[in-house]
Parts: sequence; C-alpha cells; structure tokens
Amino acid sequence: MWVAIPLLRASHPEPAAGVTAVAVLLSIGLDRPLGGVIAAGAAVLASQLSIGWVNDALDAERDAAAGRSDKPVAAGKVSRRLVAVLGAVAAAVCVPLGFLSGWEAGLVSALALGSALLYDWPLKSTAASVVPYAVSFTCLPAFVVLGAGKTPPLWLLAAGGLLGAGAHFVNTLPDLDADERSGVRGLPQRFGRRGSLAAAAVLLPAATAALAFGPPGPPPVLFWPALGVSLIALSWGWYRMNRDTTSRAPFLAVIAVALIDVVFLLISGLNLD
Repeated sequence: MWVAIPLLRASHPEPAAGVTAVAVLLSIGLDRPLGGVIAAGAAVLASQLSIGWVNDALDAERDAAAGRSDKPVAAGKVSRRLVAVLGAVAAAVCVPLGFLSGWEAGLVSALALGSALLYDWPLKSTAASVVPYAVSFTCLPAFVVLGAGKTPPLWLLAAGGLLGAGAHFVNTLPDLDADERSGVRGLPQRFGRRGSLAAAAVLLPAATAALAFGPPGPPPVLFWPALGVSLIALSWGWYRMNRDTTSRAPFLAVIAVALIDVVFLLISGLNLD
C-alpha cells in the first residue's frame, strides 16, 4: 500500500484526471450510453497513465540530477523499472479499450497514444516538441465523437489542437531552467519564458474562440462569460508562476480552461454541423 501514492504521483494525476474528465463529459454530451461513456473514459485514462509513467521512467536520471524531489522515481520512492513496466501495461490496455468505441475511434485512440509517447522520446528535446501535444489533443475530441457514431467537425479538432499546443508551452514553464541545464531543447526552451507565455496567451484563448465561432451561426451568448472565466484562470496561473517560477499553477489553469470549454460547449448545445 505504501507504494500506491508514489505511483499515483508518477502518473501525473492532475492532467490524467482533467483529460479523462473532458472525454467523459463530451461522451455524455453526445448521449453515449453508460457503457460507451465508461469505455471512452477508461481508454483515455489508460493512455494518460501510460504517458505519465513512461515520462517519469525516461526522465528519472535527468530529474534526479535536477533535484526534483517532487518526482517519486527520481526521489527513490518507487523503482524506475516498476514505473516503466506499468507504463507499458497501461499502453497495452489502452489499445483494446479504444477499439470498444469502434474501429475508427480505436485507430484515433492508438494514434493519440503513439503521438504522446513519441513526445516522451525522442521529440521532447527537438523543435518539433509541440507536434505530439497538438496531435494528441486533436485526437481526443475526434476519438470521442467517432465513438458516438458522428463525424468530428474541423472546428472542434482545431480547438483541441490549439489547446494542446498551448498546454505544451505552459507545461514546460516550471522546468525551463532545469531543462536548459540538462540539454532539453524543445520548442518552448527555444522560445524562452517570455516567448512561451506569449504563445500560450494566443493559443489558449484561440481554442475557446474556435468553439464559439466554428459552428454555424453567431457565437452563443455564453462565449463571453466562458472566455472571461478562462482568462481569469490563466491570469491566476501566471500570477502564481511570477511568485514561484517552479509552480505548476499555470498548467492547472490550462486544465481548468479545458473543462470550462467543454462545459461551455455542452451548455451551449453540442452542434456538430
């Protein structure tokens, strides 16, 4: 039992819970039966657990060198081998779970998982580091919509890609200095802190705007409150980061924005035309 909490921390539980919640809420909004909602949520959760565990297993030496006491593997609270094995098992489970939503959705789910794992290695340290985030977040609504027997519209896919790209720039902010020292040179590291903040400030509101202006007709009245709450959440994240450059608050704010966007979409009516 003592190892359960370090294993949970190594799975990156906050983004895992947030992304899974997005999939579940979208599935409910598309009127999938309970079994379909559970299947979609389970596939996404398995993929998120795999991505988190594999990431911490691959980065164990780098995290230890950077003194990352918040990383259970680097801190010696759980073995690197165990986390790597669990990551592989979660990936293997994710694939058949994805196909429970249909063969098209299953292929998209597998693509999302493969893309995210390619970020863990080798794309994290390249100028293409943003690509896996954009691809995997684009796949998320595509997987859910295809699982409901519908065709995902381009505006919904664009919103997912924009959100994912913005999340990448935000997620790297607390580790920029340590990444530079360890030789990680992804796109955010090349942009620097100010450049990454600027990129995120454009991409994240653009994701909300895509949900409002993408469907036919005028944007729903709730767009402006949703945008306002999203900007407040992001501002809170920036404020906390300015007080502590290692704070994870900006990424938590991005998760909040994703959930706000989904709730806005569902309340406004999920028009997939």
